[in-house]
Amino acid sequence: MTKGEIGVDIGGTFTDVVCRLDDGTVRIAKIPTTSDDPSRAVLAALDMAAREWDLAPADITRFVHGTTVATNAVLERKGARIGLITTEGFRDVLEIGRQMRHQMYDLVLHPETPVFLAPGKFRKEVIERLDAKGNVLRELDEASVTRAIDALAVQDVRAIAVCLVFSFLNPTHEQRIRDMIRVTHPELMVSLSSEVDPAFREYERTCVTAFDAYIKPVVGEYLANLEQGLGFAGVDVPLQMMQSRGGLMSSSLARQRPVRLFLSGPAAGVVGGLEAGRAAGFSDIITVDVGGTSCDIALITGGTPLIRGEGTIDRYPVRVPMVDVTAIGSGGGSIAWIDGAGSLKVGPHSAGSEPGPASYGRGGKSPTVTDASVVLGYIDPVNFAGGTLPLSPSLAHEAIERVISEPLGISIEQAALGIHRVLNAQMAEAIRLVSIGRGIDPRGYALLPLGGGGPMHACALAEDLGISSIIIPAHPGVLSAAGLLGAPVAHEVATAFPYDLASLDATALRNALQAVDARCGTLMRQEGVADAQVRHFADVCYIGQSYHLEVPLDVIDAAVIYDAFLAAHTRVYGHSTKVPAKIVNLRAVHEAFAGTVATHASSAPTDQPPSTRKIRVGSGAVEAAIWQRDAIPSHVIVPGPAIIEQADTTTLVEPGWAARRTNGDALLLERSA
Repeated sequence: MTKGEIGVDIGGTFTDVVCRLDDGTVRIAKIPTTSDDPSRAVLAALDMAAREWDLAPADITRFVHGTTVATNAVLERKGARIGLITTEGFRDVLEIGRQMRHQMYDLVLHPETPVFLAPGKFRKEVIERLDAKGNVLRELDEASVTRAIDALAVQDVRAIAVCLVFSFLNPTHEQRIRDMIRVTHPELMVSLSSEVDPAFREYERTCVTAFDAYIKPVVGEYLANLEQGLGFAGVDVPLQMMQSRGGLMSSSLARQRPVRLFLSGPAAGVVGGLEAGRAAGFSDIITVDVGGTSCDIALITGGTPLIRGEGTIDRYPVRVPMVDVTAIGSGGGSIAWIDGAGSLKVGPHSAGSEPGPASYGRGGKSPTVTDASVVLGYIDPVNFAGGTLPLSPSLAHEAIERVISEPLGISIEQAALGIHRVLNAQMAEAIRLVSIGRGIDPRGYALLPLGGGGPMHACALAEDLGISSIIIPAHPGVLSAAGLLGAPVAHEVATAFPYDLASLDATALRNALQAVDARCGTLMRQEGVADAQVRHFADVCYIGQSYHLEVPLDVIDAAVIYDAFLAAHTRVYGHSTKVPAKIVNLRAVHEAFAGTVATHASSAPTDQPPSTRKIRVGSGAVEAAIWQRDAIPSHVIVPGPAIIEQADTTTLVEPGWAARRTNGDALLLERSA
């Protein structure tokens, strides 16, 4: 009986599925995302696995999932109605924010803090107060708590966020409020700042706690429906979810900590890119994930992706540890348009999967990057997505002609080429921001494109950035789903630890680490993991600063910690100064690897010679060799211009470049001699 494990990653246009069978073979599929209910596409993947791969639901040994449900709930403002309980006098922290404005000269000013999470009438104060060391200055007035809870309950909130001053040093008042909510209104979900984000900086802590409460009912309902659907289908293994830091957790724990699902899809792509680059012999990599709606960029230096302590969702701070991924609105479904000044623009709006690009034939009228790729001859319209979604070249031509070429007075082919050039320029500029902008020379890195559109734009990006090596993984179009199967089960627990390094108490540090290790170990045991790899980190900053950097705690020694902080400061900001510093927070990360990234089981190359077709590149129309990826022998070098086709993506080898097979069944593209 065939058994196997499945990774499913939901994107804006396609839901990617990777299945690794117990005989080592790998199966892949791309299914159009069902935007109204993403779980339907996941369950459709099960039907396809049983029908086409002979993998019955009962024979699935692991089911790993990456989802954008948490992120989309914020972007689309579809989270739950929530209430916010704060210390008396701190009701408006969420609205005041940092008093910074990025749009200074707009005629109509809009809030730049996430007031939509909890407008004024949904924010209630309670009487209590702790001092800056966590000591109780004023005991919790439970009558004020009862009034606040009852007032929010009659306003039909579904969840309550609790964020009290200095609760990250002493959580007893927050914990008591939760106990009172559970007694009087057990139907309400609760998020405590002392658990979601036990660190200083009141505004950021309030934001992330409110976001956690805002998405908790939505994520909980989605996961419950998915678990129920998997159970009805006969899947008898726990559902595992990807976190934003790059580790997996069970769906039951994900419901308790939903804010850790933000931007988890791109994290899986970085995990897959790291393993693919390592197998090809590269440790310094720039991953460029070009999907249907966005382009996600990450740097991997020395075989380690950068983890940042805070991300942003729709311009708002979300203080959750996450793989450092920069996202821009550039993808295959990005819509091309002309602005009021007559300039060609691409994105950030996307056609998504419904109706999709014009060439999909589903009613879309706007030209997209995918339509331009069809016009330029890069995509075979008959075999797009492995032949599961035939495209209409005539609809692509009509949309580009109507919206772009006629208004600009240029040919359809020139318009399509212009769409590609604009998109490539946007992606190249974003790569410069995350590399040169941080003092890193991208020319010393290899480019690793992934996503359905990545390999089509790789040569143009490499040319623009001066990069000489491009790694095309075995299945770049579904690498995020493949990365899910190679991610570790991981949990991270943090605690506030305000100590100057000059007066560091080593015993207190060890005791604090033991406490976070105990909490982390409990989470891992709930995952069924008894033996985990343990790592410790400290958030360190200069005394007087408000922003910190994460440094590894390999040795409990103030001098070693300080030197590690100076090195991190130089790496991130390009400089450091030998002035006193302090620890702000401590963090424990426990992880255990359950599998490896799913790679392609190589098939024997065939003797099938390449066909040819005309494509258009910057130098004009050229005759390109059309290779099927599995048909390329290991000793053959494929010179550009060439198109290399496979079910999940298309690789464009531009003139001046050449491709060959390399380790890990990847393709290595290099400049021709």
